[in-house]
Amino acid sequence: MKKVGIIGSGAVGKALAKGFLKYGYDTTIASRTPDKYAALITEVGGNIKTGSFSEVAKHADIIVLAVKGGVAESALDLCGIDHLNGKIIIDATNPIADAAPQNGVLQYFTSLSNSLMEQLQKKAPKAHFVKAFCSVGSAFMVDPDFNGVKPSMFICGNNEDARKEVTNILLKFGWEVEDMGLAEAARAIEPLAMLWCIPGMRDGKWNHAFKLLKK
Repeated sequence: MKKVGIIGSGAVGKALAKGFLKYGYDTTIASRTPDKYAALITEVGGNIKTGSFSEVAKHADIIVLAVKGGVAESALDLCGIDHLNGKIIIDATNPIADAAPQNGVLQYFTSLSNSLMEQLQKKAPKAHFVKAFCSVGSAFMVDPDFNGVKPSMFICGNNEDARKEVTNILLKFGWEVEDMGLAEAARAIEPLAMLWCIPGMRDGKWNHAFKLLKK
C-alpha cells in the first residue's frame, strides 16, 4: 500500500488521516508546529505518524493538501517543491476569502476563469494535482452514509493515471466518482463548496452531499 502524507492538521486533515489509516495506508500527518505532534497522535489514533511539512512530503507517495486556501501556496513551499515532483497531490482546498459570507454565500479570492488548483499546479508543475474532497464537510469524507445512497465526488486533474489512483481511493472511501477531466474543471468544482455551505450558513444544516443523477 502506498504511503500517504496529509499536509494540514485541521478537521479535514484529521478526518482524512483516519480514513487512510482505516483502509490500510501508511499514513503521516504534518503540522507546522512540532508541539502539536503528540496531540495529533492522540486525536487521530491508530498508527498515525507525524512530521514537518517537508518531512511528510518527502516520505509520501500520495500527498493530501488539506490547508486553508489562502495558505495553500505557502504550504507547498514548506513541503519543498522538489519533494512534490511526480507525486499525486489530492487537493482538498478551497479559495475562501477572509471576507465574511454574503447571505450565507462564501466569498472566493479566485475567478471563474482561474481556479486555485490551477494556480497550485503552476507552482508545482511536476506534481499531479487531483481535485477532491472540497465540496463536502469533513464528517462525510469517509464512508458517507445517506440512507444507502452513495453521494457523488467530482474530481479533475491533468494526469489521467493520477485521477484513476484517486478514483480507487474514493471508491474505497464509499463514494461514487464523477471524473470531470482536466484541471480547468476545478473552476466549476471549487464553487460547489459555496453551494454546499449555504444551508449550513443560513439554517445550521450541514448533513448533505451532492449526487449526480443519470438516466
